[in-house]
Amino acid sequence: MIEARGLYSYYGKSPVLQNLTFTLQKGELMSVLGRNGVGKTTLMRSFLGLTDRLEGSLCFGGAEIAGLRTADRARLGIGYIPQGREIIPRFTVRENIVMGTYARRDGRRDMPEFVFELFPILKDFLDRRGGDLSGGQQQQLAIARALAMDPQLLILDEPTEGIQPNIVQQIHDVILRLNREFGLTILLVEQNVPFARRVSDRFIVMDKGRIVIAGTGAELTDALAEKHLTF
Repeated sequence: MIEARGLYSYYGKSPVLQNLTFTLQKGELMSVLGRNGVGKTTLMRSFLGLTDRLEGSLCFGGAEIAGLRTADRARLGIGYIPQGREIIPRFTVRENIVMGTYARRDGRRDMPEFVFELFPILKDFLDRRGGDLSGGQQQQLAIARALAMDPQLLILDEPTEGIQPNIVQQIHDVILRLNREFGLTILLVEQNVPFARRVSDRFIVMDKGRIVIAGTGAELTDALAEKHLTF
């Protein structure tokens, strides 16, 4: 599904990512961990072409995508929920979700019903403006918008940051269900080590733009987390 080889990603002349190499197979869930400022968000943005420049190879579904425009990458089936959610506050919940459908490969514009099964509150708030929702509800909306594009790969950048605890558990449950029940390939930036260990097929830990350790979810021990993730 994903293969990165010798990947460098730049803002201006500075490479934030340096020589990253990893693979993610179809149907797997990979967690990306690391302290703040080590390049995790840059990695997520690199998949959509949202940095200034890429060097190296970045393949999705066997095709090289490093030179493609952001819109073309989205149409290949890459869904991205950025840190901070970035919903459109003046649009209604309905309009935000429909926005996601414009990247669908089949041209359909209807809202998938299963997103309301995952997030029932959104069905009650369809005509409410996105900016009037709580932070947790906005995160649910951002995930629903990405799912409306029928993605093959879902990228989530710290989806539970700054969200009330009851919504955190719901979002964790949805992420697990999307992977295990729907078979969706997921790339997840996550600071909750017990959750990452429980749900991840594999993980990588980043530091200073590089991968410093990688392994299976079972290998994400407390000792490893304390060594690489605590300040």
